[in-house]
Amino acid sequence: QVRLIETGGGLVQPGESLRLSCAASGRTLSTVAVAWFRQAPGKEREFVGSIQRDSRGGLKTYTDSVKGRFTVSRDNDKNTVYLQMNSLKPEDTAVYYCAAGDGSLDYWGQGTQVTVSS
Repeated sequence: QVRLIETGGGLVQPGESLRLSCAASGRTLSTVAVAWFRQAPGKEREFVGSIQRDSRGGLKTYTDSVKGRFTVSRDNDKNTVYLQMNSLKPEDTAVYYCAAGDGSLDYWGQGTQVTVSS
């Protein structure tokens, strides 16, 4: 059974940083694509960023609104993918989810709340 667990969410002020973690069990994350999504209240879930599996060079992609502020990375020894979020804005407030899979994102975490407010 594959499990993804997101941690690291919280309440921060605008301009501050957070690092989210997506820890996996039951599957090696370096062999699948891992993506971060977020869903704000009353809005649809949106793609944030992703990292491809090692055999595809670990290519990273981001949605335009977070480029230059967010970074996806992976620690293969810890079987964990991170989302480093810098210069946070109130509009980044959402529940953040990680998802993983090979070809399709079959596995999802439970989400972690990020709130950016002064």
